[in-house]
Amino acid sequence: MNEFEKQYEELQNFLKFEDYSILTKRIIDLTLDTEDVNQYKKTNEFLIWLDTNESLIEQKKEKYNIILSDLYSVLSKKPLAQKQVLVTTSGLQKSYGISSFGLGPIELELKQGEILGLVGENGNGKTTLLRALCGELFPTNGKVNYHFSYTDRFDLRTQLVYIPQRTDTWYGSMFENLQFTASSYGYKPEENELIVELIIARLGLRKFRNHAWKSLSSGYKMRFELARMLLRKPKILLIDEPLANLDILAQQTVLEDFKSIAKSPFRPIGIVLSSQQLYEVEKTSDQVIFLKHGKQKNLYEKSVSADEVQPENNLVLEFESSFTQSQLGELFKTLEMISLQFNGGTYIVTFPENYSVYDFMQLAISNKIPLQYFRNISNSTRRFFVS
Repeated sequence: MNEFEKQYEELQNFLKFEDYSILTKRIIDLTLDTEDVNQYKKTNEFLIWLDTNESLIEQKKEKYNIILSDLYSVLSKKPLAQKQVLVTTSGLQKSYGISSFGLGPIELELKQGEILGLVGENGNGKTTLLRALCGELFPTNGKVNYHFSYTDRFDLRTQLVYIPQRTDTWYGSMFENLQFTASSYGYKPEENELIVELIIARLGLRKFRNHAWKSLSSGYKMRFELARMLLRKPKILLIDEPLANLDILAQQTVLEDFKSIAKSPFRPIGIVLSSQQLYEVEKTSDQVIFLKHGKQKNLYEKSVSADEVQPENNLVLEFESSFTQSQLGELFKTLEMISLQFNGGTYIVTFPENYSVYDFMQLAISNKIPLQYFRNISNSTRRFFVS
């Protein structure tokens, strides 16, 4: 079973369990993958029908089945994309003269279909790295290598899109702006409106189609920028703090959108996104880079620094409890506790690698340790934030 067939099977399960919201999004993704005007028309007609017939369950299921069947017949004949390397860096460094801050050296590799998460506290180099990757900043040392063809810097910036945290003001309606973008990047007149309709539906922007910049929230402005950039069919998408102005549910939705867009079987792209929302980013990303004082630590790479307090294979847990540090320290001696720190309102405890989460839970239950929150961060960048 190839990647497309697996995704198609997943869509059938969404239909079976009546998870219509995500099913509709994935149908739009597959429709865009067809690059077929007739299929664009069919899916747009289906979306219009859904607007007024959402409650007709049996008819709705039948129409979902029909459109899924149409998409399968088109896409099953289309070759799958090969996951090529898109960009690498070798010894990338950026310094600013007399400033004490310096980024790097950075070593990374991004392939089609991958999401790379950049995490770290403010002022530690996330934005600097994104700007260096997109060519806005030239490295002081080292190199950024692009592994795809481009004719000049303008062509490169067309294929490699950077969305900053604060976007520029635009004028007119959102829909008109997206139509202008589509016409600027080669969409034919007969497909312009169809493709824009699909992308705004995909990103939850249909009800805002006639809104101007000043009437959109920060979260929806970011979605507009994403819609505009997707019309350019980029190879790489670089996004600075896309979760900053979103509530937790919106964050999860946007990250799932990024994952679906990146992992198209036919048009995969590479995504690099920066964020301080550690756990949400880690769930979505294929690789995570933690930046501290401009220096790189990879999530799954064992530290070789002599001053690291815990190697990767130790059990590191984050939790909240009303017990005091002294009480917990006495109880954790039975698990050969390495360290217990109070950090940002939570405890961080480290045990040797021969202990498991189940050992911790058994100890907590037998001693009636009150736990308001608990998470295994052994393979999370959260452990790098521990002082």
